[in-house]
Amino acid sequence: MRFVFKQAKDRLLYTEEKGASKYPAGVVDAFFEVMSMIAGEPDERGFYVRKSLNFKKLKGDRQDRRSLRLNDQYRLIVSIEQDREGKYLIIHNIDKH
Repeated sequence: MRFVFKQAKDRLLYTEEKGASKYPAGVVDAFFEVMSMIAGEPDERGFYVRKSLNFKKLKGDRQDRRSLRLNDQYRLIVSIEQDREGKYLIIHNIDKH
């Protein structure tokens, strides 16, 4: 599935591993693993099949967003958009849960 980063810091983490030291051990590895899963899926239905991702819709003021589990404390916050080419994810941020 296609994706874009909302924040430059997350894009730099993905492309150059800049800022990795600000996260606890294992979070950055989990981030890259989840990003690989995102890139390998044709659409969001594949996220529901992978139970370890705990893909779910958020509540309250972020009800238009969803989360993907990185570990017990961190998650990746995303939203699904669509354009002429189809659906894609906007990667909003890495969030401490």
